[in-house]
Amino acid sequence: MIEHLRELRKRLIISIIAVSLGAVVGYIVYPSVLTFLMHPLCITNGANNCGLYVTGPFDGFSVRLKVAVISGLFFASPVVLWQLWKFIAPGLHSKERRYGLAFVLSSLLLFGIGAMVAYLVFPHALHFFESAAGAHVHAIYTPQNYLNFLMLLMVAFGVSFLFPLVLIVLELLGVVSTTALRKRRRYAWLGIIVVVAIFIPSNDPYSLTAMAVPLLLFYELAILVGRVLLRPGAKASRQES
Repeated sequence: MIEHLRELRKRLIISIIAVSLGAVVGYIVYPSVLTFLMHPLCITNGANNCGLYVTGPFDGFSVRLKVAVISGLFFASPVVLWQLWKFIAPGLHSKERRYGLAFVLSSLLLFGIGAMVAYLVFPHALHFFESAAGAHVHAIYTPQNYLNFLMLLMVAFGVSFLFPLVLIVLELLGVVSTTALRKRRRYAWLGIIVVVAIFIPSNDPYSLTAMAVPLLLFYELAILVGRVLLRPGAKASRQES
């Protein structure tokens, strides 16, 4: 038990140092990061009208600190995930380590793809909300409400894109079968659309479509991958390993 706690402390210290160094880098490259995050707003309102406005003398500095911390988490995420893996891996069998590492890497990739999809669809969402208010209403964004909304949408898309991995794991564990997923396809599709419409941070049609359509495709992909992994030859190979 003491050895596990020492190992956990070691991994936590390395992760904290990595995030701290990443935050320092994020503070230095803050102008470039903020420009990247504001790009959707500039696309929507034009380069001459894409500023963010603060209401207090300390607000500008707090925004820089917030962006630096977010950047630090992003820059340090490979190190943090690797430390998590190094802590968990010694207690796993060789087969579990193989699938576990693939799961971690796939999760990171799918989350990144989902976040990028949200970033790309965000200008359309902004245009929809601004046009819905009418021509006489002009939006003025503070850094807090703009960045919070963008980050929330990117996280929501990133988490939702982990959906196929969850289904595949449930198939491998025997909780659900590919046959059941195929038979209940219509109900599953309807459930996906309803859940997306309820829980998505932005209820504009562009974001709804950009999230729902990939999830429907992921559902079919999970069925296909499950059939491949659970075919007799693949199951015998996993049991031998």
